[in-house]
Amino acid sequence: MDDTNLLARGRVATRLPAQDLDRARRFYTEVLGLEPVDERPGGLLYRCGGTDFAVFRSAGASPGTFTQMAWEVEDIEAVVAELRRRGVVFEEIDQPGFHTRDGIAEIDGNYPSKGARGERAAWFRDSEGNLMGIGEPVR
Repeated sequence: MDDTNLLARGRVATRLPAQDLDRARRFYTEVLGLEPVDERPGGLLYRCGGTDFAVFRSAGASPGTFTQMAWEVEDIEAVVAELRRRGVVFEEIDQPGFHTRDGIAEIDGNYPSKGARGERAAWFRDSEGNLMGIGEPVR
């Protein structure tokens, strides 16, 4: 066994804290339209696009100062509009070199592995204060 790349063979999975697991479940189901694929007393497991994320019962809370998880979508305007219709409030950001317009930011450059020239992005908080992102690669 090659011990130098143990993590490279592993799957990455996001874990999000929830102080109120019932409230989080309602938010993810009623607002985001997601149903857990597994449910235990200490957490909920969701699957989106072949990847998993868990929401777990925690006494601690996220500071919500950075993106903790994001979805990559094909049509960010449609997703933002639908989530707004369901009551999601999107973050408005206005700082030097980075502005949202109607909740969506145009970002020059992109993560190296995506082969895009930029990204359009939007952010919102879940019921537990976790900061979530939505991104659409600009090709």
